[in-house]
Formats: sequence, C-alpha cells, structure tokens
Amino acid sequence: MDETLEISVKKKINLRAKGINAALFSAFFLGLAPIFGKQAIEMGVNPLGVVAMRTLFATLLLFVAMLLFQRKYLYIYPAGLIGCLMAGIINGIGSLFYYSALGKIDAGLGQMLYMLYPFFVAFWMFLDKQSISRITIYRLLIAVPAVFLVVQTGENSSGEVWIGILMMLVSSVLYALHLPVNQRVLYDIPAPTVTLYTLLAMSVVVVPTYLLSGQYQHPVEINGAWVPVLMLTLVTFFSRLTLFTGVKHLGGLQTALLGLSELLITLILSIIWLGESLTWMQWIGAGLICTSLFLVAIEKPQQRPKPQGGFLGWLSSPQALSPRDIFRTRD
Repeated sequence: MDETLEISVKKKINLRAKGINAALFSAFFLGLAPIFGKQAIEMGVNPLGVVAMRTLFATLLLFVAMLLFQRKYLYIYPAGLIGCLMAGIINGIGSLFYYSALGKIDAGLGQMLYMLYPFFVAFWMFLDKQSISRITIYRLLIAVPAVFLVVQTGENSSGEVWIGILMMLVSSVLYALHLPVNQRVLYDIPAPTVTLYTLLAMSVVVVPTYLLSGQYQHPVEINGAWVPVLMLTLVTFFSRLTLFTGVKHLGGLQTALLGLSELLITLILSIIWLGESLTWMQWIGAGLICTSLFLVAIEKPQQRPKPQGGFLGWLSSPQALSPRDIFRTRD
C-alpha cells in the first residue's frame, strides 16, 4: 500500500515537473512572438495580416504533422470540440486586439500590459468554482506592484498609444478567459488535440476578418517580411503545444503565472533587437516578477480534482465514460 502511494506521489511530481517545463518553454516562445510580430509590422505587414498568416500557417503545420504521425489525436468528443472552438474564437478575437495594439505601441510596453492576464485568469477560475492555493495568492500579490512598475514608461502618451493600451488590455482579458475553458477540456483530451482545434477556431475568426477588412496585401507586397512572419508561425506552433501541456498538468492559473517570464524574454529582446529601453522602475518590476516565478519552486504539488459545476461545467465529457473509454477508439 505504501509502495503504491509512493509511486502515485512520484508520478504527480513528475507530471508537475513536466507541466512547469512546458509552461516555461511556452513562455519563452510567447516572449518571442511580439518581437517577430513587431518586426513584421515595421516591415510593412498590417497587423491583421500578421495575426491571420501566423495563425493559419501554424494550424496547417500542426494538422499536417498530426495527420502524418499522430492521426489518433484528431479524435475529440462533441462537448470537448465545442470547448476548443469556443476557446479558439475567444482567443482569436483577442489576437486581433493584440496585434492591432502592437501596431500602436512598443513591443515591450504591450507585453507588460498583456501580462495582466494571470489576474484575469484568477477571476475567471473563481467564477468557475476552481480553488486557488494560498501561495498562488501571494504570487499574485507580488505580481500586482510588479506589473504597475513595468508599465511606467516615464513619457507622455498620445491618444494613439492609449488606444493601443486599451486594445492590449482587452486582449489580455480574452486570453485569460480561454485558459480555463481549455483547462476544462484538457481533463479528458490530450494537449495536441486541444491545440489543433483551438488554432482551427482561431483561424476561422482571424482569416476572414483579415480578408474582409479591406487591408488585404498580396504576398508580393510583403516579400521582405516573410522571415519574421514565418518565425512568428513557428513560435506560435510550439508555444501552443507547450502552453496546453502546461495547463493540463499545472492548471490555467499556475501556467499563467509561470508565463509571466515571457515578459522578461520580450523586454530583453526588445532592447537588443528593437532598440527599446527600460526605466529603473521597470527593472525593479522585472525583479519582482522573478520573485513570483521563484515561489513556484517551493509550492507543493496539489491534487487537482476535476471541478464540478461552475459556468464551464458543461464542457466536461459524458459522466458515463472514463478518459480511457473516450480514447479507446484511438488504438
């Protein structure tokens, strides 16, 4: 009995470690996204075109990879599909706001504002009746002044910049909402499956928006910007896979908090590649974010039972089926 318990504890620790590693890799890739996105915009691609092309190409890349090597992951049950589509639509709209904002403000400032999403995730999870640990609350409290400090640019902002700030905040709220939606589905479905159908729904939102916006650009017109667009596609592809792996093993809020490290990636690269700069207050804020990230190492693994009820409860798989039953047709 003790041996069984020990094996169970080790398994939980290994899964948690896998989730932490996946969340950190996701943060690294997501930290690169605004850099390549900003480069593409500065090279003449309009923001809607950037989000449409990177999402569509990432979706096609993942679909082809799964079709050739892991066809079993194409299966999904109806409620799970609806959940993925809902999350994709929410995040697709958020992506439109994100890249539109990126066309108006610096990549570093935009990512700082975007980093408010863990607070919004906590709010959505509270509404969904999911528990939040005490140390997670402490980490959120540390992150509050951190985010306040990093948005201190020391410059007067124009009306255009404030529009960009508002757009980025809307994007942050919507990104936060899609995480608990996907977390519900990830209790029963592998991360690659969730990634594919979420990206598919995002493409259904962003591609028609781009084509109908009147801002369509012929591929020849953006010839010089293909490198950052393709790099953005790759980081989108890998960030989505690792993101949902992190959500599956850690939960939406823990993954979001680890995702704060993407801010540091963006800030450092925005200085090196884009020539942006930070104030001393922003560096203090970055230090507080590092402190918040360190606390995840001392947090004990918790049993995360599948939440019952909540406004997202309907996304669960049928009660009569276990996860093994659901995926039996894959073999």
